[in-house]
Amino acid sequence: MTQLKESRLNANAAGIPGKRMKTVLIIDDETLVRATVARMVEREGHRVLQAANGVEGLNIFKRERVDLVVCDIIMPEKEGIETIGELRRKNPALKIIAISGGGRTENVDFLGMAQRLGANHVLAKPFGRDEFTALLRKSLEDIRPG
Repeated sequence: MTQLKESRLNANAAGIPGKRMKTVLIIDDETLVRATVARMVEREGHRVLQAANGVEGLNIFKRERVDLVVCDIIMPEKEGIETIGELRRKNPALKIIAISGGGRTENVDFLGMAQRLGANHVLAKPFGRDEFTALLRKSLEDIRPG
């Protein structure tokens, strides 16, 4: 069963006056990672949508206006590589950050592959708040108001 988890935080409440709240979809099968990334995004004053796998993420993406996707690579039901490819085909301008704790497994560079398939940025797990927040800001800074 697909469950849409959503949270909202007013951009001004986060101390970011004049910034338009963006929508960030987090796709990761690890509940703790989703919750942690969601908190970091919310602290920046943005709306968060969450999905536990690529199938759920693509369904949410069809229904919602999304500015940025943060997508894990190794997940059940639909791998991140496949999900990123589909997202890129549906919206070539979409901003995507690929994350993975797998890094390089059995001579496969998953993050490098994700970047070749359309991820704008990649980040290896575990990552720190400052590292993620800087990449989040960079990814969202050139999105035009919609």
